[in-house]
Amino acid sequence: MKLDILAIGVHPDDIELGCAGTLIKHIAMGYKVGLCDLTMGQLGTKGTPTLRLQEAEEARKVMGALVRDNLGMEDGWFTIDKEHVLKIATVIRRYKPQLVLANAITDRHPDHGRASQLISEACFYSGLKAIELSHDGEPIEAWRPKAVYHYVQDRYVKPDLVVDITPYMEQKMACVRAFASQFYNPTDSSPQTPISSKLFLDSVEGKCRVYGRDIGVDYAEGFTAERNIGVNDLFDLS
Repeated sequence: MKLDILAIGVHPDDIELGCAGTLIKHIAMGYKVGLCDLTMGQLGTKGTPTLRLQEAEEARKVMGALVRDNLGMEDGWFTIDKEHVLKIATVIRRYKPQLVLANAITDRHPDHGRASQLISEACFYSGLKAIELSHDGEPIEAWRPKAVYHYVQDRYVKPDLVVDITPYMEQKMACVRAFASQFYNPTDSSPQTPISSKLFLDSVEGKCRVYGRDIGVDYAEGFTAERNIGVNDLFDLS
C-alpha cells in the first residue's frame, strides 16, 4: 500500500495530540494516510501497553487512517542507532509516503526530541540504494519522502507553517479522547498525571486556537520544517 502521508509518533497518542486535525483534513481531501507508533507507551503511569494498543486502534478508526503499525521499541530507552533507524526505514520503504509527519524537535518529554532525530535520519537512510532492506522476505526498494514536518507537542514552538483544521477540531478531540486511560476522566479517582487533568485537554484546544488566530481561523495545527518551504503563488498564503 502506498501512502501520501505517514505520521509517526514515539508514543501512542502523540500523533493525535500533535497533528490529528491535519491528517483528518487530508483524509477528507482524498489522500491516503497511515500511522506508526514507535513504542507502546510502556512507561506510562496510567493504563497498560495492551490497553494503549487498543486505544490506538480506536483512534485510527475515528480518524479514518488506513493503517497503524507499532514497532515495539523500548519506551524511554530507545537509542539513535542502526537497528532503530532501519526499523523505521523499513516502514517508510513499505508505504512510500510523500510526506512524513514526526515528533517535535524539542519538547518537555525527552523521548519526543530523540524520536524526532531518529525519524529524520530514517527518512534519509531509507533513500540510500546501498542499504538493503526486506519485508516478509521480499526486498523493498529505496524511498525517500519529499519532506519531513514536525508537529508541535507539549511546549510551544513557533511554527514554520500552520494548517487550518477548524472543521475537523471536534473529530481531532474525539481521536484524543479515544485514549481514555490517559486523559481527563471526572470519575477517575486514581493519581493524576500532568496530562490527565482537564487543564491539559483545554491547553490542546487553546494551542490550536492560538495558531488559528494567526491566520484568521478558529483552529489550526503548527509544524516546523527541516528545509525552506517553496510556494508557487504568494496569494495562496493565508
